[in-house]
Amino acid sequence: MNDEIDELRLKNDELSDFFENACVPFRRVNGNGIIIWANQAELDLLGYTREEYIGHSMRDFHADPKAMEEIYVRLLNNETIQDFPARLRCKDGTFKHVEISSNALFVDGRFIHSRCITKDVTKAVENEARWIEQEERKNKILQLLKKSEERLRLAIAATDLGTWDWDFDTSKVYFSTEAKQILGLSYDESSIFGVLKQIHPKDLTVIEEVMHQLQNTTSDKHFNFTCRVVKPEHKILWIEVRGIALLEGNTKINRIIGSVLDVTERKTAEVNNAQLVAIVNCSNDAIVGKTLDGIVTSWNHAAEQIFGYSAAEMIGQPILKIIPEERHDEEEYILQRMRNGESIKHFETKRITKSGKLIDVSLTISPISAGGKVTGVSKIARDITDKKQEERKRNDFVSMVSHELKTPLTSILLSAQVMQKMSSKNKDTMGVKMASKIENHANRMIAMIRDFLSLARIEESKIQLRKEHFQVGQMMQELKEEAELMAGNHEIHVLCEPTSTIFADRDKIGQVLNNLVSNAIKYSPKGGRVTIGCEQVDGALRIYVQDEGVGISPADQQKLFERFYRVENETVTSISGFGIGLYIVAEILKYHGTNIEVESEPGQGSVFSFKLPQA
Repeated sequence: MNDEIDELRLKNDELSDFFENACVPFRRVNGNGIIIWANQAELDLLGYTREEYIGHSMRDFHADPKAMEEIYVRLLNNETIQDFPARLRCKDGTFKHVEISSNALFVDGRFIHSRCITKDVTKAVENEARWIEQEERKNKILQLLKKSEERLRLAIAATDLGTWDWDFDTSKVYFSTEAKQILGLSYDESSIFGVLKQIHPKDLTVIEEVMHQLQNTTSDKHFNFTCRVVKPEHKILWIEVRGIALLEGNTKINRIIGSVLDVTERKTAEVNNAQLVAIVNCSNDAIVGKTLDGIVTSWNHAAEQIFGYSAAEMIGQPILKIIPEERHDEEEYILQRMRNGESIKHFETKRITKSGKLIDVSLTISPISAGGKVTGVSKIARDITDKKQEERKRNDFVSMVSHELKTPLTSILLSAQVMQKMSSKNKDTMGVKMASKIENHANRMIAMIRDFLSLARIEESKIQLRKEHFQVGQMMQELKEEAELMAGNHEIHVLCEPTSTIFADRDKIGQVLNNLVSNAIKYSPKGGRVTIGCEQVDGALRIYVQDEGVGISPADQQKLFERFYRVENETVTSISGFGIGLYIVAEILKYHGTNIEVESEPGQGSVFSFKLPQA
């Protein structure tokens, strides 16, 4: 009997040792959720000592209370749980991903404790997460590649660019749809000879020269050339070909890829431009190009002869250089007409030469447009000094003759009137008729002389304000829409009742606001809010433009509206301008009987304002 007891004790010890020192984590948890036993593998898995783990609630170690509650409920229902996923909190604050397998011990229907086996699946879960992340990244990259390919395809389609790929191993050439359309190839064409048949005979030597250079190269080589293509309908096009020859082992070409673009319009424009340049250079009239700010961009030979300045002296300079100071307002009137897309024909005025001589000129001025937008000004100036001198001589002669004729005609008229009265008194019908005829013809002659005198007194016209009633709020909205296209990161706001009406020159006030808004944007390089607004002040309408830009010092404010004055400090050195915008604004407002005002502090932005009477 003792031997049996000893044997039973030995087996019990062996079984205890099996569970206590097993490689698989085990634990028992009672009905209150308290850990009543755990083997060393369980403790090693989570990093706790026996005192830190056994005797504590399992709730302290489960990361997800809901998972623990589900396990507990299922065990109470006497279910056997297999590989239930959960997370257990380790001593160092990390979590272990585990799978729990468990069942319960019941005695007489009473829950005694659970028997739990814990399997560490942390590495498997992390590997799966990394795999999922890699797959997501791979899918994201694939999506980006698809988008990039689509963008490239759309970009090529938008530019009408054709592509081609010549495989030397198969001697076949792949042409994109655009390339086939440009070259006039059939749908199934895949031979280089099909292309060569389309090349203009005179341009085949160009291609032969390019191929000769490529065959002698020892590395990948870029190339480009232009030539003519004769399409099936005998239409001749100019094409630009660009590409790269790829070598195999630095010995021979195995592939050439490239693009083809129809440049017929560009070539035609080059020819037309060359013809135009020849015409401009041969013209006896001064032909001048300038920007919408009045800066000279071109100056032909005739301009040099008429005004005495060379092209080098004038290009990049303001056109005001040849305009008498008292006529500077003319230039603003002209530029405003140009900005509106209007042309001016036979505008007679005066200009000043390099030597200081005043000459009479006739100007024909047209806006230069590109893409529906006015980008510059073209001006033809004809020297009419001799013509004007002749006109003055003629006018002087007309004036002199008119005065000489006026006196005797007045005497004749008075005599005819006396004759008419006397003949009427004497009942001389014939005399009355003759006197009446003399009077009528004399009056006609006097009227003609009056016209001649008026013609002789005509003076050169100056720019006049064309005042009208208009809604300034509507104009501000139009300016806002124009300003937003270049504003970059600026916010343009209008604070003015759309029906606010003033009586002024609409074009000139538009020019003022356009200058102020443009300055507000230019001198707010970091962006911010630009406000165009109006408000009623003392019975007038105060119109203002406010920005959040670099601001202006009090010293600079004193000179801000002088012609050609520019603020000189490090903040605005990179901002372009010629210092005439605010001068123009001030002069236009003087014509309207008002003044420009500025409120500003460095770094705090600026407010430019003026007042006009309400309509």
